[in-house]
Amino acid sequence: MKNWLADALKDDNPAARGRRSDFDLNRDAKLIAHKDKPIRDAAVLVPIVDHVDGPSILLTKRTEHLSKHAGQVSFPGGKIDDTDADAVAAALREAEEEIGLAASHIEVCGFLDTYRTGTGFEIVPVVALVQPGFELVLQETEVDAAFEVPLDFILNRENHRKQSAVWQGARREYYAMPYGDFFIWGATAAMLVNLCEVMEASRHRAPAGLGKVSV
Repeated sequence: MKNWLADALKDDNPAARGRRSDFDLNRDAKLIAHKDKPIRDAAVLVPIVDHVDGPSILLTKRTEHLSKHAGQVSFPGGKIDDTDADAVAAALREAEEEIGLAASHIEVCGFLDTYRTGTGFEIVPVVALVQPGFELVLQETEVDAAFEVPLDFILNRENHRKQSAVWQGARREYYAMPYGDFFIWGATAAMLVNLCEVMEASRHRAPAGLGKVSV
């Protein structure tokens, strides 16, 4: 798994674009108006838990009372503070604050494409391999639940959907990956599509049992 990730996250991976955004699916929508707003730097941790019986992605569901992104599925992460050395430091700090995931269980492997949201966040997705055996402690004011999705599910293109809704008077398209009782969509789903694409491009490195990539 570690070798596969190392290969998939190389800068010369043909599936890597360098930058992605909400605007990729909505070039004519009113989201374009947000391009002139100040950019806020953020980082998220994309935690791949290296289980013996198959890796999974660790995700969170935000609480319903938050003023922004309430109830949404997301990666652990948030704004890069002035006290953070870099995006990696911010992602690790947020993971420990939000869900109690200690850095001692985390090995940073690289980065996905930077992702710009329609709300003005410039997100650095920090991909990490997480060793099992951790105990999560959720920050109850922000995180309602933490759950894992099999990596096989993410790598199966049949689970990637494009949906649309009217937002600020314009129709907006977004990626969605419903999983059980959880609805993964928007920037989180788009970053998972990015992960799928770069891992597809390196699937010759895939460990035995992870060959279920549908193109």
